[in-house]
Amino acid sequence: MGKNLKGKDCGKGIYQRQDGRYSARYYAQNGGRKEKYFNTLPEARNWLADARYEDRHNLIPAASDMTVDMWFDYWMDNLVCDLAPNTRRNYRERYKWNIQPVIGAMRLCDVKPMHCKAVLNRMEAIYAGSTIRQTYITMGTMLRAAVMNDMIPKHPMDGVRYTKPVRAADDIKFLTVEEQEKFLETAKRSHNYRQYVLLLETGLRTAEMIGLTWDAIDWKRHTLTVNKSLEYRHQQGVWRAGPPKTQKSYRTIPLTDRAYQVLKSCYDERDTRKEADTLSEILEYTDRRTGEKKCLVMRDLVFINWRTGEPNKNSSYDTHLYKLCDEAGIKRFCMHALRHTYATRAIERDVNPKALQVLLGHDHLQTTMDTYVHVDDDFKRSAVEQFQKMA
Repeated sequence: MGKNLKGKDCGKGIYQRQDGRYSARYYAQNGGRKEKYFNTLPEARNWLADARYEDRHNLIPAASDMTVDMWFDYWMDNLVCDLAPNTRRNYRERYKWNIQPVIGAMRLCDVKPMHCKAVLNRMEAIYAGSTIRQTYITMGTMLRAAVMNDMIPKHPMDGVRYTKPVRAADDIKFLTVEEQEKFLETAKRSHNYRQYVLLLETGLRTAEMIGLTWDAIDWKRHTLTVNKSLEYRHQQGVWRAGPPKTQKSYRTIPLTDRAYQVLKSCYDERDTRKEADTLSEILEYTDRRTGEKKCLVMRDLVFINWRTGEPNKNSSYDTHLYKLCDEAGIKRFCMHALRHTYATRAIERDVNPKALQVLLGHDHLQTTMDTYVHVDDDFKRSAVEQFQKMA
């Protein structure tokens, strides 16, 4: 039993040093001694208990022997397994194509800032700034987790930065009022018209709209609840249900009159639509908030393709949008631009930014303001005129 400076027992493997800190140490199964210092006795006890448990159950290989490849696999399988499928896929792609070729075979404890910088430098000439940023985030998050779990003493990306600019906010596509009117007039002849209107009236993400089921709509309160998403996995050739993108993405949205009528018209036609065998499937997913298993009943989907009787894939929506844009004589845009447009119209109509953050399901207000909110020339001109009148 170790003792503190007053001679009292601290517990096996722990003692207090002359500088007041507590030393916690044990011998691992491989014979190596592990030791760490803490400012308080509870911290030392907690670390020692966790470390002994992990060593006893072989949860993590010895840090000195662990490669970056080994740590990445452990990190993906045990520490970030609750992230959205798209986020996990992005992590894997950036690791496979950009991080692994440079540092994958290295020992985790040998990785230095220069190696991390080399990963980013190799991307400079052939990758867009946004992809380099994704790699930076993947590598940084993975290595930060290694520091937090005592696998390495210091974050090897401290001081490492990427230099290639990410797409500016001005490059993010949204529709002007005139473009929106032209688009909707053209889209009226489309079987997807109601989906486009709903996105412009609610700001839903495409996967949230595709996964929308009747039980998410409260007809009495005129609200729509976002609690799941649905996307088609092209590589596996299957539909996959999942939770919304983040915790804050769980939300209930009051419906505008126009959004309500869109949904009501779909509901009134639900018994006459064509339904494929795919709709007999029931997809299981995990609720991000509770960890409980939930089910998405495909037959309860609000929107399905009028011709095939199956849900519309995200890529199919984009392809159809391009045709409508060409017909309307406006620049092509993708489905996510409708969400950008919703946020822009909301700000132009003086919607409180904090309320808009909640409606969009963003974790941070800065995301709402910096990424999604833009103003067109007409709105800027009217703002200057309003300022002038006040002078």
